[in-house]
Amino acid sequence: MNGSGSRIDIGTLPGRPCSAAATLQVVGEKWALLAVREIFFGNHRFEAIARNTGAPRDRLAARLRSLEHAGVVERRPYSERPLRHEYHLTEAGRDLAPVIRALLDWGDRWVHEEPPVVMVHEPVATTGAESPGEGEDEGAHGHDLDAAWICRTCGEEVVMNTLTVDVRSPGWGRAGPAPAPATP
Repeated sequence: MNGSGSRIDIGTLPGRPCSAAATLQVVGEKWALLAVREIFFGNHRFEAIARNTGAPRDRLAARLRSLEHAGVVERRPYSERPLRHEYHLTEAGRDLAPVIRALLDWGDRWVHEEPPVVMVHEPVATTGAESPGEGEDEGAHGHDLDAAWICRTCGEEVVMNTLTVDVRSPGWGRAGPAPAPATP
């Protein structure tokens, strides 16, 4: 959803009606996804986002404006004089975390010998005591993330050979547009 709470009209996009195509309209440009990555990594100020993405400043400013308009990021003031803002992910932006992780995983497997960035999972320590440190779960510690794609319905890990495509867009099939019915 964009800032006004409406959805992008995927009916106006060329080709197959598809949520992936609509998503790419919002975040499919390199600098947009790299800006989301930096904000996800905790870099909220324009200077840090520009430095860490390598994006031209004018292009980055345009991408951040479009991400704000689409409801992916929001600006929050951090200085009154002069007025300055930092960028934070909205719920929609935070929902892009698996996309960033998938790009990192793919790059680690197919592009880099050694991962230049590693996602670390830090489980929440469970406590049964009132004072900090007492009764903490001894097993809770940070470790490299080894995430899996799990089906919420059956609880099984999803692998490619268990997936099929059910095209539900009227007039379309897996191969493309369905042929028009013959007229008598």
